[in-house]
Amino acid sequence: MGARIEGGGTEHLVVEGVTRLEGVTHSVAGDRIEAGTLLMAGAITGGDVEVTAVRPDQLAVVVEKLRELGLELETAADRIRIRRLGPLRGTRIQTARFPGFPTDMQAQMMALLTLAEGPSVITETIFENRFMHVSELQRMGAEISVDGRTALIRGVPYLLGAPVMATDLRASASLLLAGLAARGSTHVLRVYHIDRGYDRIEQKLSSMGARIRRVRD
Repeated sequence: MGARIEGGGTEHLVVEGVTRLEGVTHSVAGDRIEAGTLLMAGAITGGDVEVTAVRPDQLAVVVEKLRELGLELETAADRIRIRRLGPLRGTRIQTARFPGFPTDMQAQMMALLTLAEGPSVITETIFENRFMHVSELQRMGAEISVDGRTALIRGVPYLLGAPVMATDLRASASLLLAGLAARGSTHVLRVYHIDRGYDRIEQKLSSMGARIRRVRD
C-alpha cells in the first residue's frame, strides 16, 4: 500500500508517515486460536477433523506439541487435519510470545492433557491468574495442582460431566472441550465469555458431530 515500516518480525517497529496509501486486495487468514481449538476438539474426542482457511505456519508450535502427544497431523497450504489413533502422551509446555506456544491455547491444551497418560507440566509466562479454569476442570475429575505459574497435570482415564463456570474467553473454550469428552452432561455457565473470541462455536462443533446446544433462560 506504500507504507514505510521497518523492523518486521522483530519486537520494534519504525513507521514513517507517507502522504498517501494505495488500495490493495488482501485475503485474511482464519483465526489461528479458533483453528487450534477446533483441532483440539477433534483430539480430545478421538475424532478425525480437518480445519480449513488457516495458515499452518502460524500454528507450527501447536502442531508440533500435538504430535508430541501422539496425534497424527497433516498440513497443506491452507488446512490442517488431525487424527487420534491411540492414547495421548504427556508433555511439557511453556507459553511464550509468537512464534512460541500461545498463551491463548494454554487452557485448551490443559483440557486435552487431563486425559493423557502420565504427567504433564504447563508453565504460564505471559499472564498472571491464567489458571482460573483449573478449579472447574477439577470439578470434572481432572487431577491438576498449581504452584505459582506452573501447573502439574496427571492424566485420568475419563472426565465426568458437571456444572462449571467460565471465567474468561479461553477458560470457557477449555470447558467446552472437556465437556465434549466427559461422561454425562456438562453445563457451562457464563458462556458470553466465549462469544468474544469465537463465532457460532456451538454450531461449528455440532457440524463436527458434537452434542451441544446453547440454552437461554
